Amino acid sequence: MLIELLVACLVLGAVVGVMAGLLGIGGGLIVVPALLFMLPMANIDPSISMQIALATSLATIIATSGSSAINHFRLGNVDMYVVKWLMPGVVVGGFLGAKAAEWIPAQYLPKVFGLIVLCLAVQMLFSIKGKTTRSMPSNTATLFIGTGIGTVSSLAGIGGGSLSVPFLNRHGIEMRKAVGSSSVCGFMIAVSGMLGFILHGYKVDSLPEYSIGYVYLPALIAIASTSMMTTRIGAKLASSLPTPTLKKIFALFLMFVAGTMLL
Repeated sequence: MLIELLVACLVLGAVVGVMAGLLGIGGGLIVVPALLFMLPMANIDPSISMQIALATSLATIIATSGSSAINHFRLGNVDMYVVKWLMPGVVVGGFLGAKAAEWIPAQYLPKVFGLIVLCLAVQMLFSIKGKTTRSMPSNTATLFIGTGIGTVSSLAGIGGGSLSVPFLNRHGIEMRKAVGSSSVCGFMIAVSGMLGFILHGYKVDSLPEYSIGYVYLPALIAIASTSMMTTRIGAKLASSLPTPTLKKIFALFLMFVAGTMLL
């Protein structure tokens, strides 16, 4: 059964890598629900499967967002001013989200994830129709917004692209640079969130073998090994596709994931 899980995670990683490069997401919106479906193959205790899915998702995002960020740097798709003021907040938020996941009862975590994704899908659908843009908020406000993005993202096991990309694009950052800058911030959310889940997971007795805290290493290694190779494909697509097409792909993707988790 572990072999079947590893094969499924290899395929999952290839899909996640393309999506990370294309949409500036770390892949958590795919990885979390997919792992919830696949973890029973490894006979993992259902009471901690959501925490393991969230933690392992964040760990894979370190690889996918890191690789995607490098590719976007090379393509000139990163706004360093945005990264400078968002990053401190998202790091703090990453730790806060991991802590919040400990407070919420395990049976409610999947529903929390589904509701977060549904809100993100609705937000992006409205942003497609909206034409108005605003200037970036003050530096202090951007720090606090980054903290909120980091908290929600860590709690949902995602890299934050589904929050930061529409936020940046709505505030005048061109879509390709919003995607590239989101990849950099997503990397830092993943690092801080993963460390939080590792620390909280060490006190749990029912963890499976080959895990570090809530991070399940077999799934992590399999997903990361293929996702790092396919982010380049997504980054090239992001540089060639027109902005309206990117936003439609993003919105449809979020609606699909939200419907899957809630139904």
